[in-house]
Amino acid sequence: MRSDMVKQGFQKAPHRGLLRACGLKDADINKPFVAIANSFCEVVPGHVHLNKVAEKVKQAVRDAGGVPFEFNTIAICDGIAMGHTGMKYSLASREIIADAVEAMLRAHCFDGMICIPNCDKIIPGMLMAAVRVNIPTIFVSGGPMAAGKDSKGNAVDLISIFEGVASFKAGKIDEKRLHELECTGCPTAGSCSGMFTANSMNCLCEAIGMALPGNGTVLAVDPKRDELYAEAGKQIIKLIEKDLKPLDIITPESLDNAFVLDMAMGGSTNTVLHALALASEAEIKYDLERINKISEKCPNICKVSPSSGWHMEDVDKAGGISAILNEVSKLKGLLNLDCPTVTGKTLGENIKNAKIKNADCIHTLENAYSKTGGLTILHGNLAPNGAVVKSAGVAAKMLKHTGPAVIFESQEDACEGILAGKVKAGDVVIIRNEGPKGGPGMQEMLSPTSYIMGAGLGESVALITDGRFSGGTRGACIGHVSPEAAVGGTIGLLKAGDIVEIDIPAKKISVKLSDDELAKRKSQWKKPAPRITKGCLAKYASMATSADTGAVLKWTL
Repeated sequence: MRSDMVKQGFQKAPHRGLLRACGLKDADINKPFVAIANSFCEVVPGHVHLNKVAEKVKQAVRDAGGVPFEFNTIAICDGIAMGHTGMKYSLASREIIADAVEAMLRAHCFDGMICIPNCDKIIPGMLMAAVRVNIPTIFVSGGPMAAGKDSKGNAVDLISIFEGVASFKAGKIDEKRLHELECTGCPTAGSCSGMFTANSMNCLCEAIGMALPGNGTVLAVDPKRDELYAEAGKQIIKLIEKDLKPLDIITPESLDNAFVLDMAMGGSTNTVLHALALASEAEIKYDLERINKISEKCPNICKVSPSSGWHMEDVDKAGGISAILNEVSKLKGLLNLDCPTVTGKTLGENIKNAKIKNADCIHTLENAYSKTGGLTILHGNLAPNGAVVKSAGVAAKMLKHTGPAVIFESQEDACEGILAGKVKAGDVVIIRNEGPKGGPGMQEMLSPTSYIMGAGLGESVALITDGRFSGGTRGACIGHVSPEAAVGGTIGLLKAGDIVEIDIPAKKISVKLSDDELAKRKSQWKKPAPRITKGCLAKYASMATSADTGAVLKWTL
């Protein structure tokens, strides 16, 4: 066993002595040591219950013959961090989490690991660490939040509250209604109830093979979740015995499977960023063009909030992720059904008996929302290296849009400007200097996009940024524009009134400027001064790569 490094032989008597101080007995020394990488904290709704989850998982490991050791990572709530400097730390926390988990695994020589994430950056951070260290690993998240109900019985969620802010500002709702949304939108523990980034990533963990079926959709408050925790504790021992490791599971083909699900469900655009980062850690060549090819072949058969009124609990009742994957597997060659998974079975075996139980929530192929996927990669002179849009959340009339640029140099400026009425129907909002280096940290733009929706401009205004969006964003919102403004990308050369053309079906995004004019502006461009010069964000900004490569950190040895 890998743990023999710290427990076998007379030389390891001091190590065993320290382990005994942690509660180990003679009988424990020869058992597999299992890391429980938890992310419990008391300020993130998706994580407030994970201390109790860990207790259930640890007991299951003991019952299966292993010795569990729990440690915690940090966790940032993107919703609470939204709209102020704290949001800049969110993406950077992914790398901190990856480093922290890697350090704990390397230092203590565990035989296997169970990861207990739930929200946005914790999942990819733990995945990145898992492929770095490459010991048997299984993911079991804390589960999604239930949707709320207002006084009229309508389903509401976090996005209802965000959009309610703009509706209140515009005089469309009163303070009583805004307070009602505030009090009902987030009713339970769990990752926010729509197809936002956290739930997108937890669902993708099923498709990629790193989590058990049900991981992405069984509610945090559903007793069925306890079955997942028990199964994870039992299964990790089997994975250790088989020595089935993350790099045996995470391959180009299983990443394709993850993006097939992403396209079928219209997941968060952040999944592109995180999957590219995971591919980088696994030393897998994977690019935006490969994602577009999957989108061209995979229909969008399920739309979840913010793209519809359905929530994760509805998807679970309708058959879950396995039902979605089983339906799209009818298209020959789309899914790689032979990929291994943490169940010990192939993906095909995991999903073969799954059926759609509600065809209004999960559509059949014959009744797909669209013949192509819910995410689209755009290119053009405004984004030579690519940009991403959640096409499943774009109104039909906005799939093609041309309008004048209204430019904001930060998310904060944009929020003030939108609420002050500076954006009109037909405009193209540009929020720049919010990329990995320029932000730094690539803030999510949920506040400005929600304000646009709340102001009634969702079907007449587009938004383009070198930052990124919350999974809760809907509308013609195009992010991850690469290269970013801070390194001289075209988005940083735009002037107010420049005409921007968007054609999502054609996968194009451009500004109506000649090559000569762009070259002239580039020659006059000056690199902006860094916004943050100390702390972890300064370090992140100095090493962050472009969004089209996952915004991972790179350095020269």
